[in-house]
Amino acid sequence: MSENAASNKSHHDDPQPLSARPGAPLSGRLRPPGDKSISHRALILGLLAVGETKIEGLLEGDDVLRTAQACRQLGAKVDRTGPGAWTVHGAGAGSLLEPRETLDFGNAGTGTRLMMGVVGGHGISATFDGDASLRKRPMKRILDPLLLMGSEIVSQAEGGRCPVRLKGAAEPAPIEYRTPVPSAQLKSAILLAGLNSPGRTVVIETEASRDHTEKMLAWFGATIRSEPDGPHGRRITLEGRPDLKPKPVVVPADPSSGAFALVAALITPGSDIVIEGMMMNPLRIGLIDTLFEMGAAIEVLNKRQEGGEDVADLRVRACSLKGVDVPAARAPSMIDEYPVLAVAAAFAQGETRMRGLSELRVKESDRLAAVAAGLDAAGVVNRIEGDDLIVTGAAQVRGGGSVATHMDHRIAMSFLVMGLASQEPVRIDDSSMIATSFPTFRPEMERLGAQFF
Repeated sequence: MSENAASNKSHHDDPQPLSARPGAPLSGRLRPPGDKSISHRALILGLLAVGETKIEGLLEGDDVLRTAQACRQLGAKVDRTGPGAWTVHGAGAGSLLEPRETLDFGNAGTGTRLMMGVVGGHGISATFDGDASLRKRPMKRILDPLLLMGSEIVSQAEGGRCPVRLKGAAEPAPIEYRTPVPSAQLKSAILLAGLNSPGRTVVIETEASRDHTEKMLAWFGATIRSEPDGPHGRRITLEGRPDLKPKPVVVPADPSSGAFALVAALITPGSDIVIEGMMMNPLRIGLIDTLFEMGAAIEVLNKRQEGGEDVADLRVRACSLKGVDVPAARAPSMIDEYPVLAVAAAFAQGETRMRGLSELRVKESDRLAAVAAGLDAAGVVNRIEGDDLIVTGAAQVRGGGSVATHMDHRIAMSFLVMGLASQEPVRIDDSSMIATSFPTFRPEMERLGAQFF
């Protein structure tokens, strides 16, 4: 995309409306696609290691493919060898090429922010851009610590948004940085920039965010330490200029993608499914913890490890749910799952209050407003108080509305899930962006018995 190509549209040029209607119970087995967070990081660590990194189970959605292309532009040889199987021949930290063209990340906020950290730790310049949705998302929180490390912002759109041209530091200064918000993307950008620093980079979090970057850096040979800091925080220390070695990566199933089948089975009467290989990292299972509190019929089976992460199979059966109070401290472990949790809450008895959702306002869309509008369209009583979303559930949800997705894949899938259990079908205005994270969502859900039209 050229720097002038994006507009302020809230939908794609060729929108693909889709509706979901109530039908038979869901049954069968589903393995969700590979985890998006780990897929991005596997490609980037492969770029920064010298030699061949083999990846299995890579999510082949548009977001991750954009990161793969960016790795090529920075000097890696990246090849697909089979379904979900990829190899990355890395250039090595400190040896990246300056890209000749813009790094176009489409809708991929994670890829953009992590790669800003990579470029920020190298003496190269690169322009970052994406689609209209990405251009609305704030990058200043990522750029601020990179400036402290010696990077320069050559140009940027208003408010520190894309397109951004960033000149990295050839010898990034080691810093100690306390993050203003719990954000794995912010933490990861700083750590990735710190890889090429001659000293020690420290990131302090008041609330611990997902720790995939720390685990993968250690897996590739970096010296990195994570220690408790305060009641809920972490202090992460990275020794600069490690000798990163290629290691095989098996990407576990994405809990954010598995969440849609999980909630669909809970609210669709008579359903009984098994979700295979679900990642059970404690910093990623806030939704599962919340659903347990709501009385969900979820059985955790066959606990094991894949790719250095805890995984398990989940048997999920339809059941009655009750409203709960979801604490703000849980947000980092389920930030992407609030839209589908709101759908579960619509079918629960009583009131569910989801606290501290300010981060939802700066995702692919203003997810807080988009979720509330979608609930309104389906006849679900809800309100926003400050940064809290309160949903009043009912045994029967009317449905029947048309939901504006605002180019947001999680809004699209969440309200399609609602349509599987509501009294009337639910229509979304565009399903095309679902491919960014779950390209096989429709056929996989239809195989379980979902009815889309």
